[in-house]
Amino acid sequence: MSITKDFRYKVGVAWEGGLTTTVTSTDKPDLEVATPPEFKNGVPGIWSPEDLLVAAVASCFAVTMVAVAERRDLPLYALDVTGTGHLTQRDDGRFGFVAIELTAHIRTAEQSIDALSGAAKYAERACLISMALDIPVHVDTVVQPVERVLDLVG
Repeated sequence: MSITKDFRYKVGVAWEGGLTTTVTSTDKPDLEVATPPEFKNGVPGIWSPEDLLVAAVASCFAVTMVAVAERRDLPLYALDVTGTGHLTQRDDGRFGFVAIELTAHIRTAEQSIDALSGAAKYAERACLISMALDIPVHVDTVVQPVERVLDLVG
């Protein structure tokens, strides 16, 4: 007997005036979102939908990477992911995202570098948010050894 998973993620968005909105979801803190400052009348210092898209891809990769490392029983001592979304004129003539680039810095035990590199490739393919996009997501993975606990604070 096969069990089908079916999840729903509900959010609400309320316009606050100008180009600012508030995003809500049950049992989560509200999030203020506005047009980015690069656009006409954009609002600096507030998350934009563009920021959130890149953050969704980067955080999806990160949590997927953690889950894969845990499932494979691989030591993951540190993980930092940075992301850049590229907006420009697309091949279809419209302005929009053409790619998202992530850089993942991973710290692990010396003997697990190759295994963690392979896990990162799997996490890149398994990220649900990246799979939902029609643009490429490129992940550059840098896996480095940690020999001592002191290396983590240095």
